[in-house]
Amino acid sequence: MNLAPLTQRFVLHFGEMGSRWGINRTVGQIYALLYVSPRALNADDIGEALAFSRSNVSMGLKELQSWNLVRLQHLPGDRREYFQAPEDVWAIFRTLAEERRKREIDPTLSMLREALMEQPTNEDDIHAQARMKQMHDLVELMTGWLAEVQKMDSATLISLMKMGTQVQKLLELKDKVKASFGGRSTESSAIANKTTEES
Repeated sequence: MNLAPLTQRFVLHFGEMGSRWGINRTVGQIYALLYVSPRALNADDIGEALAFSRSNVSMGLKELQSWNLVRLQHLPGDRREYFQAPEDVWAIFRTLAEERRKREIDPTLSMLREALMEQPTNEDDIHAQARMKQMHDLVELMTGWLAEVQKMDSATLISLMKMGTQVQKLLELKDKVKASFGGRSTESSAIANKTTEES
């Protein structure tokens, strides 16, 4: 199984990027191959295409399965296992976000919650705990937002992402309207107070 030039470039790039994302080169290349493949592939197909040993392919596929990033399939009359990446790129995004939350964010939140329950006894720990509270609040806000994103269907998520700077403009408009109404209510109160004093 020879890779077409464009596919080969994509696969090699994913392998290089893998280490920056916390996965090894082999896993990155296997996933890239499965992602662009028009059909499900078995371990022999993958090993031949990438010139990897059977054991490296097997370990890479187990890693991808642990992240829920590949689907296992069986074909009629074939005892071998076949693997395919999800078709929907947004489903992949949601899976990655959920897996990273479980592996990286949840343990950090647990540690921060425990730290915030303690009663610091010196100035350094008081300062450290205040900084931890800021981090805790930020992480909780982000996880709450990610939880809402996870509930959205792909079409809604695409619409949200396309809004981009429009969301910022909407928030700025909200602040202007709020300030405007706040200013008017202050002026009204001042007039009412002045009228009361005169009478």
